[in-house]
Amino acid sequence: MAAHQFDDLDQQREAASLGIWVFIATEIMFFGGLFTGYTVYRTQYFTSFVAGSHLLDLKLGAVNTAVLICSSLTMALAVYAAQTGKRKLLVAFLIFTMILGSVFLGIKFVEYATKYHHHLIPGYNFAPEGVYPPQMQLYFCFYFAMTALHALHMIIGLGLLTALVILAGRGRFTPDSHNPVEAIGIYWHFVDIIWIFLFPLLYLVGGR
Repeated sequence: MAAHQFDDLDQQREAASLGIWVFIATEIMFFGGLFTGYTVYRTQYFTSFVAGSHLLDLKLGAVNTAVLICSSLTMALAVYAAQTGKRKLLVAFLIFTMILGSVFLGIKFVEYATKYHHHLIPGYNFAPEGVYPPQMQLYFCFYFAMTALHALHMIIGLGLLTALVILAGRGRFTPDSHNPVEAIGIYWHFVDIIWIFLFPLLYLVGGR
């Protein structure tokens, strides 16, 4: 049944779709500023950015990329389950997506801990071993700002997925009424796409 402010379910679905795409557009502009700033300074201090990139763990970054791609698949399957009214599958795929998202954050935490122990946190404690080029600290400022912001979006996504699991378990979604699942699915795919851009920009600087 459509909410009272809508004429029918189609109008409600269109309004929900428009709302999430407007939100995604604002997020693109937000991340776009960071990407632009990174690109400008990367061009200006390329040697320092390459040196900083070589201190990241490429294997962990690649594993996290694979994990997020898998989570996009399980999220897409969750949306399909909602569209076809398969409640148990919907709950299962949502939980799989949450597990993969948690694995991503766990790996990211390990990376952050390693950077802390190697004195790669920008600030007064920034003191990598050996001689490091100027402006490498700037690279790590971008690294932590962009990846932490992405991780925050992941945490918010996990909270939204938790709400979906609870509602799905109560039979809230039907083939005619599953807008929240589609909307949060779009959000999750957007967060995954952001990482697809972050991984080569941060981990593969200099073509290693």
